Amino acid sequence: MDGLAVPSHGLKLLSGTANRALAEGIAAHLGIDLCKVHLGRFADGEISVRIDENVRGNDVFIVQPTNPPAENLMELLLLIDAARRASAARVTCVMPYYGYARQDRKDQPRVPIGAKLVANMIMAAGADRVLGIDFHQHQLQGFFDVPVDHLYAMPVFTAHYKKKHLHDPVVVAPDVGSAKMARGFAKRLNASLAIIDKRRPQPNVSEVVNVVGEVEGSDCILVDDMIDTAGTVTEAARALKQLGALDIYICATHALLSGPAVQRLAESPISEIAVTDTIAIPESRRLDRLTVLSVGELLSKAIRFTHSEQSVSSLFD
Repeated sequence: MDGLAVPSHGLKLLSGTANRALAEGIAAHLGIDLCKVHLGRFADGEISVRIDENVRGNDVFIVQPTNPPAENLMELLLLIDAARRASAARVTCVMPYYGYARQDRKDQPRVPIGAKLVANMIMAAGADRVLGIDFHQHQLQGFFDVPVDHLYAMPVFTAHYKKKHLHDPVVVAPDVGSAKMARGFAKRLNASLAIIDKRRPQPNVSEVVNVVGEVEGSDCILVDDMIDTAGTVTEAARALKQLGALDIYICATHALLSGPAVQRLAESPISEIAVTDTIAIPESRRLDRLTVLSVGELLSKAIRFTHSEQSVSSLFD
């Protein structure tokens, strides 16, 4: 791919059950096999983990997103601990999706900072490095006292949309917080930028108040880091359509697709929903207009560069 060989000895790639398909894709790009791991349950439901290969002195990478259920996070912690106790030289936690990332501050009295708690548990389990994609907030990197490589799915989306030859494209940030990411995306696509002024009267409920920018007669790409209940993007799509936008596309790195998300997306004036495979999407939640792009090659390059002590940031130059 890029001329950098990966020796099979010295690097071990492990996977939990949260997204086995992605881990297999990463292994295929690396040209190695997934490390043999037993993941089972005791009679009471307690998770049982055993690494069935020698990892002593090896550079171990564990692929596991931590989206709900909580067993995914527990699996990751047990795998890290097992690798550490098996004398791995270095353990890197590869989190395509960082669960609990939205609980990153005390925005109300008497609430936890869940993102920091998860970071503490991962470090306590024995992780030496963390590798993630599109954290909900960039400052989550500061919650760790170990090195963090923060990757971006933007190159995957950019390549996808460049093939479409969109008409006078406008990249639309669904809220002010997404404006910086949208600006970088627009620059790479040579597109204009628009921002939606949104109010959130309660969790998972959003109201579009205004659209800052010109969208009439243009194809619009709504860009966000995740789609949860899809309330934000579907309301934004309707607002853009009322202002004269042509085709409306949605791209989001993490497809949670919770609750009414599938129905909302199916009933919205959206031409395509492009997401990545950071989270395993069940068949019951795959719409006809849903396009799933793989981040397996991106993660495999980051793992290779980390293993060979090369610059991971060079992936985005």
